[in-house]
Amino acid sequence: MTVANTTAAAQDAASNTSDALEAQTRAFFTDAVWWFQTHWLQILIAAAIAAGIFFALHGLRRWGMKLCDRSVGPAGWGTIIGRAVSRTGNFFIIMTSAKLVSGYAMPPEMLAKTIDFLFTVAAVFQAAIWAREVILGAIERKTAAENYHGEALLSALGLIRLLVTVALFAIALVVVLDNLGVNVTGLVAGLGVGGIAIGLAAQGIFADLFAALAIIFDKPFRRGDKVTYDQTVGVVEEIGLKSTRVRSFDGEVRIIANKQLLDKEIQNISNRDHIRIKLPVGVAYETPPEQLEALPEILTGIVEEAGGTVARASFEGLGASSVDFFLWFDIPGDDWPTAHKVRDKVIIGILRRFAAEGISIPYPTQTTYTADPSGKLIMPYPDVQPVRRVDKEDGER
Repeated sequence: MTVANTTAAAQDAASNTSDALEAQTRAFFTDAVWWFQTHWLQILIAAAIAAGIFFALHGLRRWGMKLCDRSVGPAGWGTIIGRAVSRTGNFFIIMTSAKLVSGYAMPPEMLAKTIDFLFTVAAVFQAAIWAREVILGAIERKTAAENYHGEALLSALGLIRLLVTVALFAIALVVVLDNLGVNVTGLVAGLGVGGIAIGLAAQGIFADLFAALAIIFDKPFRRGDKVTYDQTVGVVEEIGLKSTRVRSFDGEVRIIANKQLLDKEIQNISNRDHIRIKLPVGVAYETPPEQLEALPEILTGIVEEAGGTVARASFEGLGASSVDFFLWFDIPGDDWPTAHKVRDKVIIGILRRFAAEGISIPYPTQTTYTADPSGKLIMPYPDVQPVRRVDKEDGER
């Protein structure tokens, strides 16, 4: 008996729903016929205006396509906007035309609500498409203008395109469902939990991916720049999805994760107007004070003759085996091979000038004194006779 009652109730509900839908459909067509009969002039005028709007929007879309075709080299903002405009869909154009003239045509309430709903759906998803094109265009513009290349980075852009598309269309879907009267609180919470789960599962990949984006937009360095970090000095060869490759000056390729690289102190030594060379110079303690006073001027002359500019040439301190001077000089440009050649000229010039001036560069030496228990200095080997010099021609002397 209970099953039979339930079945009967279900049949009654289905019948009532069918009857209600049939009644609404009949009322809709009745209102539509009445509307056509009483507002035919407004409908014709609105249709003509809608056709004009439709063709105008189509012309705007064609203009965007032509703007994209004319672009050469890295895309500018005009090309990016043109690309976004060219992605305008026919459904959005039709619903925009209908929405703009619906107020003048005064359609029935049900038809007006239908037009409003369809326009909302079209506008929300079209806005998502436009936003996607602008965001991706801005990223591609940065990667092209700042000389970032490589298959790995192209893969990164593909992943970015997927993430941006999914995020924007998920937001669009939530907005549409909210306009339908659906409670989207649970859906938003579910999307949030799912996003957190995915983020935790791939946090390493996302950390390096966002680090790569930070490198692209913040521009601490670019491909081809000379950088130094820790004990590595080299040229950036490739900035990828997860790592950056740096070829050191000794020929090795160092691969370091993007996140770890940004956590370090990086010195970008590219595009400098000069290279500064630091060169310590030590002379013997037996050098006369007059020569010590003239030494900065001597060093300055040697550097200028080699093609450099002295930044500092001065007394540094008293070392263990020498009187120490410090020489800093600049070499124009940022070419290290040229700088090394100039540095070699300076070193050879210092050796030649010191030899001509009688200035000696001492070896590291240590003098040991021997004393007896009373503290009196004594010769360590008193029985050793001095070595006599023997000349081959004159014999012993």
